Amino acid sequence: QVQLVESGGGLVQPGGSLRLSCAASGTIFSIVAMGWYRQSPGNERELVARITSGGMLNYVDSVKGRFAISRGNGKNTVYLQMNSLKPEDTAVYYCNVVLRSDPVSKLEDYWGKGTLVTVSS
Repeated sequence: QVQLVESGGGLVQPGGSLRLSCAASGTIFSIVAMGWYRQSPGNERELVARITSGGMLNYVDSVKGRFAISRGNGKNTVYLQMNSLKPEDTAVYYCNVVLRSDPVSKLEDYWGKGTLVTVSS
C-alpha cells in the first residue's frame, strides 16, 4: 500500500502565493508520474500540473506561467508552487501518483485526501 500526505493549503489573498507538498510512502518500486488535480464545487476534477519520471511537464492552460510543479531530491515528494493566485484557483487540490510497487506489477494509481486552497480578500 501507498500513502500520500499533502500539506500547504490555506487561505491567501488574490495575488499571493502558496506551496503545496505531497509525500508518498509505502511499497514503491518506481514512480511513473506525480501530479496535482483540483476540484471546485459544481465542477469536475481537473488536472492542474503533472511531472513524469522523465521530467516531462504538463499544465492546464489557466495556470501556465503562474504555477510550477517539481519533485523533491528524494523523488517521492512533489511540490506545486502557486504564484499570482486568483479567486478562480479556489478548490480542493489533490495529489496523484502513478507508480509500480514491484518491477513486474501493473501501474497503480493513488490519490491524496485533498487540501483546500481558498483565494479571497
